[in-house]
Amino acid sequence: MTFVGAHSKPFAEERTYYRALALQARTEAVNNLNNEEARAAMLSSISRISTNIGAANAFLGGDIKLVVLPEYFLTGYPMGDAVPAWKEKAALNPSGVEYDKLGEVAQKHSTFLSGNVYESDPNFAELYFQTSFIIDPSGEVVLRYRRLHSMFSPSPWDVWDKYVDLYGIDAVFPVVKTEIGNLAVIASEEIQYPELARAFALRGAEVLLHSTSEVGSPALTPKDVAKRARAWESGCYLVSANSGGLYGSPVPPNSTDGMSKVLDYTGLVLAEAGFGESMVANAAIDISAVRRHKAKPGMGNLLARTKTAMWAQEYARHSVDTPNGLADAKAERSYFLAHHREAIDNLARHWESK
Repeated sequence: MTFVGAHSKPFAEERTYYRALALQARTEAVNNLNNEEARAAMLSSISRISTNIGAANAFLGGDIKLVVLPEYFLTGYPMGDAVPAWKEKAALNPSGVEYDKLGEVAQKHSTFLSGNVYESDPNFAELYFQTSFIIDPSGEVVLRYRRLHSMFSPSPWDVWDKYVDLYGIDAVFPVVKTEIGNLAVIASEEIQYPELARAFALRGAEVLLHSTSEVGSPALTPKDVAKRARAWESGCYLVSANSGGLYGSPVPPNSTDGMSKVLDYTGLVLAEAGFGESMVANAAIDISAVRRHKAKPGMGNLLARTKTAMWAQEYARHSVDTPNGLADAKAERSYFLAHHREAIDNLARHWESK
């Protein structure tokens, strides 16, 4: 399995200018399907998305070089499904046919393609991970990131020692250098964790790709506020794709809909989609501009003013959400809530001791 964590020379002067699309695609849940039906539904969704990308590119002038898809766009999310059952039904094999088909989409449309899926791992036979990926125009997966913050799904943190021993820390925080800039991915609610975006920015990221399936609202939501903050404080463009409705689930389908957007490195919203399936969230990305921003001294260059050693020392004093909870335990749904309660208790003990 390949993980990519590439560093780059962030201030090169070459001109890199292209259009990015946050494709607000309909999500078809597979919860009520059997395993064979679920696999067929995933391939059907890939075909539909490919058609959408082709039509959007033709309509917008043919300069789309980056497409971001929503969170778990092929499956929806597990709703009470046992971990082993969801792994068999909905988790992609890293070398499986679904990735092959997604690679064909990237090749066909000559674009970088990013999205978020559930994925198996032969080194963790009983688990799946929620994985964000980037596929380049040749069809190759050039970045794979496993979500670190999740309430109800396994993450590398749950098997931390073994995971880092197998893949190394660069695979935990991957950034890939490409001809369209240095790219990193953020999964869904992780946009609310400033440390993660900052870690990617410190590793050279220039564009953050955010696959999400979140509450759609005409008002600012916590995630929507966080998108602006992460773009500004990290000095990165941010391309955020939300679901265009989640169908096949008991949840009203348009609860997770709308608000896909593209933001520049100052937190300015360049384009935003309304509700439903949409290509409206598209905008030009100017990598040379973000590089000039990061090279310029001033109060707005927050990344260059970050006191990393100070924060590392302070964070090391606090143990809240502890690692390796699934290292020797079976992954059952009851584990995740119990682990969260343990973290709350750890916080309380910290506060009581001060």
